[in-house]
Amino acid sequence: MKLNRIAQLGAVAAIAALTLTACASNEPAPAATDDATDVATTLSGELAGAGSSAQDVAVQAWAAGFQTINGETTITYDPAGSGAGRESFQAGAVGFAGSDRAFKTDELTEGPFSACVEGTDIIEIPSYISPIAVIFKLDGIDTLNMDPATVAGIFAGTITNWNDPAIAATNEGVTLPDLAITPVHRADDSGTTENFTDYLYQAAPDVWTWEPDGVWPETTVAGEAAPQTSGVVAAVEGGTGTIGYADASRAEGFGQVAVQIGDEFVAFSPEAAAAVVDASPLEEGRTAGDLAIELDRTPDSAAYPIVLVSYMIACEEYTDTAIAPLVKGFLEYVISAEGQDAAAAAAGSAPISDTQRENMQAALDLIVTQ
Repeated sequence: MKLNRIAQLGAVAAIAALTLTACASNEPAPAATDDATDVATTLSGELAGAGSSAQDVAVQAWAAGFQTINGETTITYDPAGSGAGRESFQAGAVGFAGSDRAFKTDELTEGPFSACVEGTDIIEIPSYISPIAVIFKLDGIDTLNMDPATVAGIFAGTITNWNDPAIAATNEGVTLPDLAITPVHRADDSGTTENFTDYLYQAAPDVWTWEPDGVWPETTVAGEAAPQTSGVVAAVEGGTGTIGYADASRAEGFGQVAVQIGDEFVAFSPEAAAAVVDASPLEEGRTAGDLAIELDRTPDSAAYPIVLVSYMIACEEYTDTAIAPLVKGFLEYVISAEGQDAAAAAAGSAPISDTQRENMQAALDLIVTQ
């Protein structure tokens, strides 16, 4: 099934390339483009999106770059959280959504997707790849090594003090304070939470017994809740002995955890996050334009497993035909080398590989623009 989907995408890309080649001699010269990009400058109009707060820094960089090229366009984005973004997209309130997880297959069948023509599929492209940093605030300590069971124990509330033997065992020579741990988690329905709890569930199932979910399990009693990425970062910053999880673009200035993979402790980096994504397969049972990834959180090699793959979500065919060219043009900028470099510079994300870009472009070519 996975090979068939990739083959389908390759076929779409090949057909598109052949079509463009065949028509080139019969069509007028293409619209003017900016010297730094291949994106046409003829688009105009307003496009609204909503969703992932972790993706917000990258989306702002993408919007600025796209609007520079297409001066008659306005891109707005509400970083209300992945769950809110998916709901807004389903309701037809926005033209695209950013989400730190793909729609589940049962959610796709339940629908509805009001912005999409009835009976058409949606597109989900994993265009933003970033580590989720485990950040903490302890005076005089910048880094700590932790195995998966220790990370899980802290957030499950079974490890409650910073000088716990489980933390000391992997941090020889570090003077750990006799201080209570205050774990901070997201209060809203969050794709970052779903990715983080997926790591805990896969890597330490004996300690973290809750299945992955965007909503923090109510039965845990540890710590405090804060809304959106900015809320978690503010809560960790405002406390002492605090620890939380957030997109790596917000990790500067905090202590950071390196997680154990085999015999090594791996700190987050864009390269280490991309290694996990490239090694993970596409999910079964998805349509040609739905590129949901089944992440492997327990890699054999030194890759950083607490990674967030955030999706851009769109319709294959829109009820409002005026939106379709804007959505396609904007998302093509998002996956372009220029767009990915802009996100990397602004948010520290991992640029997608050329193979991933080719598959995503084939998915975007499914959007009906006429």
